[in-house]
Amino acid sequence: MGTKERQDRERQAVTASILSAARDLFIAEGYQSVSIRKIAERIEYSPAAIYSYYASKDDIFLALAAEGFHLLDAKVHAAMTTGDPLENVRGCWWAFYEFSQEQPAYFQLMFVDRSVPRITQQWEGFEFLQQMLTNAVTAIQKAIDAGAFPKSLSPNAAMHMLWASLIGPAVVGLRHRLATGEDYDALARDVLNATIAGLQAGVATTFVSCKCPAEGIAGAHVPAGVRRHES
Repeated sequence: MGTKERQDRERQAVTASILSAARDLFIAEGYQSVSIRKIAERIEYSPAAIYSYYASKDDIFLALAAEGFHLLDAKVHAAMTTGDPLENVRGCWWAFYEFSQEQPAYFQLMFVDRSVPRITQQWEGFEFLQQMLTNAVTAIQKAIDAGAFPKSLSPNAAMHMLWASLIGPAVVGLRHRLATGEDYDALARDVLNATIAGLQAGVATTFVSCKCPAEGIAGAHVPAGVRRHES
């Protein structure tokens, strides 16, 4: 093994140690309570050594988020293998729920912890995440084109509704909020199926995605009083 290869491996090992320690501390103590010094102490490094890898705690979080989204993307891709556009949509979002239970630490940092930096304000370097969102919307559009959803349905709005519907069961599962003997997966599956059934039935929606502000609600004007997302 050459010197450069050995140095690269050592750097990768240290990077993995930093991210693993940070992930554990962020979950155990909360993002705001963790400092670079605490991360350094966990892996018996100096803070200066950590800074030679990451310029800030926010950069460490963004690296963890990138890891998590790559794991999620691989799981979603593996679930969308049927020739049925509607089942691909269902599989995509079931994979999202399964990810929350299989990778709870990543999921909490990516979707639940309110104290972490907003990824939407750090898009540079997250082009793959934007592509993930595009793929999710495209899958819904294919189901619309196949007649599984009404033509009037906004695929962007539907994507947000499916995402929001699964966040609830995911967090219920992470926090163990059901009574003993109650089935977390069954609850999540029922919520997903009910949301899809509602979209299929043409339920009236009021949410307008920032991705399509001119679209309105199924082509209509946005009603007065509807609160928009502010970036």
